[in-house]
Amino acid sequence: MTKYFITIAGNIGVGKSTLVRLLAERLGWEPVFEAVTENPYLADFYQDMRHWSFHSQVFFLSRRLQQHHQLLQHARSAIQDRSVYEDAEIFARNLYVQGHMSDRDWSAYHDLYQTLAMLLPPPDLVIYLKASVPTLRRRIAQRGRDYERAISDAYLQQLNELYDAWSESFSLSPVLIVDTNNLDYVQNGAHLDQIWERIRGRLMGRDFLSLGD
Repeated sequence: MTKYFITIAGNIGVGKSTLVRLLAERLGWEPVFEAVTENPYLADFYQDMRHWSFHSQVFFLSRRLQQHHQLLQHARSAIQDRSVYEDAEIFARNLYVQGHMSDRDWSAYHDLYQTLAMLLPPPDLVIYLKASVPTLRRRIAQRGRDYERAISDAYLQQLNELYDAWSESFSLSPVLIVDTNNLDYVQNGAHLDQIWERIRGRLMGRDFLSLGD
């Protein structure tokens, strides 16, 4: 039996964890969720982002690399919630763009990330879940996490723009783009069927590289 490694990418609140869970249940694959590890730099980071952003992002990068390596050891196919690539190309890059990371720190961090990323076997497929800011805002409100309510629309939009640019330039794996604005794969099984058929087709070599347009 062929073993696959798929990762789900996308903005905060877009529905990555839910899709990982639903597909893992449907297929009998190993779900790999974001590692919840206490970052010893986080409190300092929120007090002084520019000084501590490099330390905090290196910690997150190391944990994500460990997770990536571990899931490759699974005996069965795995589907991952958020990738190591997003840590660097979306969230760390956003800190740099916002001026919270110096040129020197960004250059050192990104060089480290690129070197390590070249050594890791990439996923068989990256699924990029897209959604507009109003859709993200509605879903964030629905899941009711207090700490997410303070996230600004401008921040979500900036992440969306970084995700769009990253998905267009990412070349280590095929990317399946799924516009989720009009998809409800939680309540509508047919929508989940559509997503799975596109995934299955891509894994079988058919070039279904977008859904929901």
